[in-house]
Amino acid sequence: MIYDVLIVGGGASGYSAAVYAARFGLKTLIVTAERGGLLTKTHLVENWPGEKRISGLQLMKKIEEHALDYPDQVTLLDGSVKNIKKEGKTFVAFVDDTTYTVKSVILATGTKRKELGIPGEKELYGKGVSYCATCDGPFFRNKVIGVIGGSDSAAKEALLLSEYGSKVYIIYRKEKIRAEPINAKRVEENSKIEIINFTNVVKVNGENMIESVELDKEYNGSKTLALEGLFIFIGQIPQNDLAKQMGVKLNEQGEVIIDRNSKTNVEGVFAAGDIADAHFKQAITGASEGVIAAFGCYDHIQHIQK
Repeated sequence: MIYDVLIVGGGASGYSAAVYAARFGLKTLIVTAERGGLLTKTHLVENWPGEKRISGLQLMKKIEEHALDYPDQVTLLDGSVKNIKKEGKTFVAFVDDTTYTVKSVILATGTKRKELGIPGEKELYGKGVSYCATCDGPFFRNKVIGVIGGSDSAAKEALLLSEYGSKVYIIYRKEKIRAEPINAKRVEENSKIEIINFTNVVKVNGENMIESVELDKEYNGSKTLALEGLFIFIGQIPQNDLAKQMGVKLNEQGEVIIDRNSKTNVEGVFAAGDIADAHFKQAITGASEGVIAAFGCYDHIQHIQK
């Protein structure tokens, strides 16, 4: 079988693209190594239209169910796309041990969490060091927790962790955290949360479990801060290996460059979501890019058929 569209990635962007691709009558193959993507690790989503408050996992289950509500058009495959090669007017996708021929491609591969790269981080991962408050927060009841980062995600994760821990420090290298105003206010009003500004964590200490971190400047007279948990939220790295292999242009941050129609520089290849070079990255904007990419695939297929 020749598929009309291959969507690489099963997050909000990929699933939204699948909904519209199906509605355009396109035979669609979704391949994902992680159903729901990073949004499944988000404790609370409050900015998805029609859902005042919903967990990221619940939201992604709903969107996945919607995408799969077109069984004659959409096939979901758990796996990894190893490579995609253009052959004439079609593409050959190498998925694990199988190949698929497709007419167009949507890259919705998203990002992965950044690591600090400091001593003790890898050694104590799973022993107090974590990158997911939703996953691991319940293990830190009544404990002193550190959160590294200054983004809106870091603020939201700190708020969640304050529901479990006795104390939460936000450790940030700059002057002021960059959270949405509503979340910044919640952090400010939360008596359990304290922000340590202009400070970096340079080492994680502990034997079998984290015991403390080393700071690059003194806090309350010491460069050692006792912690029982450390959560790291310092941004994401674009998962752009496939884009590189296909000759898709990237910007300096490694994001795929797209135009207003979600097109890349490679004919028949589109991109959407966190992998793309949009400045404002939210689930709703990624979903929009996925929808636009699906229409781009439809338009592209109509063109090559003529």
